[in-house]
Amino acid sequence: MDEGGAPYDALVIGAGFGGLGAALGLAERGARVLLCEALRYPGGCASTFERGGRRFESGATLFSGLGEGQVFTTWLGRHGLSVEVDWLDPVVEVRAPGLTLPVDRDRERFLAALCALPGAPAERLQAFFARQKRVADTLWQLFDDPALLPPLGAGALLRHLARAPRYAELLPLMGRSLGAVIARAGLAECAPLAVYLDGLCQITVQCSAAEAEAPFAMATMDYYWRGTGHVRGGVGALAWAMVEAVRRAGGEVRLPSRVKALRREERGMWRAETRSGVIRARQVIANLLPHDLRTLLGEPRGALPRVDALAEAVDGGWGAAMLYLVVRPPQGAPPGPKHLELVADSNAPFMEGNHVFVSISGEADEGRGPPGCRTITASTHVPLTRLRAMSAGEQATYIAGIQARMRATFDTRAPEWAEGVMEVMTASPRTFQRFTGRAAGAVGGVPRRAGLGHYLGAWPRPVMDGLWMVGDSVFPGQSTLATAVGGQRTAAQVVRALGALGVLGVAPV
Repeated sequence: MDEGGAPYDALVIGAGFGGLGAALGLAERGARVLLCEALRYPGGCASTFERGGRRFESGATLFSGLGEGQVFTTWLGRHGLSVEVDWLDPVVEVRAPGLTLPVDRDRERFLAALCALPGAPAERLQAFFARQKRVADTLWQLFDDPALLPPLGAGALLRHLARAPRYAELLPLMGRSLGAVIARAGLAECAPLAVYLDGLCQITVQCSAAEAEAPFAMATMDYYWRGTGHVRGGVGALAWAMVEAVRRAGGEVRLPSRVKALRREERGMWRAETRSGVIRARQVIANLLPHDLRTLLGEPRGALPRVDALAEAVDGGWGAAMLYLVVRPPQGAPPGPKHLELVADSNAPFMEGNHVFVSISGEADEGRGPPGCRTITASTHVPLTRLRAMSAGEQATYIAGIQARMRATFDTRAPEWAEGVMEVMTASPRTFQRFTGRAAGAVGGVPRRAGLGHYLGAWPRPVMDGLWMVGDSVFPGQSTLATAVGGQRTAAQVVRALGALGVLGVAPV
């Protein structure tokens, strides 16, 4: 409510895809919900921003869950909305020393191309990918049908019981790294597979294949084949469509509307101070990094152990250095968008400009740049621990060096596009923080390095009475699809909490 009015059932802070999924789930279940976003545009890390008449992707550029019957398509269709999707083939092209590997939209064609590379151990690759597909099929069904994720009703429990034989194959993988699984499969010396998996793991589970928790990594190996495409007009088009879906479901959305402080009042009500006034709500969902939530609450370290633990885990992850480019496309360039994964040195860590993910807009992405030109978002990972140990001056020098290496990698691995560069805008983690509102410009949430601890928080639960978190630092973690689904499952728990308070009937999950 505004000061003096009736309280909201729920306040959602932050219109990243976790907050959008939560707000939509609450509105669809009949809750009176308000979504506040500090920026002028929704999407968070997966947003489209404008500078100087050019429109760039902030960060995330490829989306899954866009296929027929999949989550985003289902949600938008329910409210009479849609987005235009370009289905790419190849989805991504990997370029590294001695390797050009197009990732075909068809899984079997991609595997055939991988097996056909000189010296590739075809039989072992086929056996490994067959096992990986079984793991991926089991885990991706949880995203295609979010009712299978916690909180679980009786029907979902019965369905899980029927699926028990499939889950049995996951047990030996839990707590093990993908690198160990690859070695056991006799593929440790398969260099093309190593390059492909290191790049894919770095942009999905946020660590190398050698470190990655095997079930998470083997599921994300299917990322390019699970309704993944390019949203025409920029990823922000999907975020705006989700905003409209929230409104059509009866929710309220305010942007820009920064929540400046959050306090727990007597009688279990939450008080949020915003630029436009005071809001009160019975429940709050924060689509924020743990650092930002701690600041909003005005709590010191040690007051909220779970939030502190999440913040420490995020601090072990990444920031992003970016190049935003305007280019004239090379002669004969296809009209559609293009995504490149570029590696300067396959034996060096995939970060700090050695590994660069490049997203190039298509001709149909109107309004992104000058006529006849394309816009490019290029990104690389920067370790936050290293960045935080530096002074401001040292950081500036360090980031400038990374951006120079990014440009060198781009010029070497994508020379046909590099020749047409007309404009360059650089961005540091600090700039990324300004574009997305995330503390220190952190990206990707918690790296999914091998360990059983990832499974301990596999259900939504409040960090304080009536205060919940969604986003990439809590389960189910990375990717726009995962955060949106996590938001929906948290909304189901909030509805149950509101029902227990007697203010809202428990709607079907």
